[in-house]
Amino acid sequence: MTTTHSEERRAKFAQDVADQKIGAGNASAADGRFRILGLVVMILGVVGTFVSYSNSLALDDNRDVASNQILAMAFLAVTVLGAALYVAAAVTRVLRLWLMRQLAESQSHTEAITEALTRR
Repeated sequence: MTTTHSEERRAKFAQDVADQKIGAGNASAADGRFRILGLVVMILGVVGTFVSYSNSLALDDNRDVASNQILAMAFLAVTVLGAALYVAAAVTRVLRLWLMRQLAESQSHTEAITEALTRR
């Protein structure tokens, strides 16, 4: 019984969102692209950091070691940038869904209050 009730609520929410034309549309597709881009940048940053740091350990000249370790730190910064992109896109998606839900619930409460006042 609870499953049917929650499915009905989901269907009503989807219908309310469609009726108000507040669907995410292109914005959610952009969020998906940013999440994928963030994952790719994170992976490239981790791999680049590992490779450049490993190469720096095999060098004898301190200047070369320092420049490779600086490169490893730059790749580490790229990893953090990728993580930030991923988290921002994920949070945006959650907040967009929350806002749409709040808007739909607010509209249903307004309709209920209006109906109660018109009955009087």
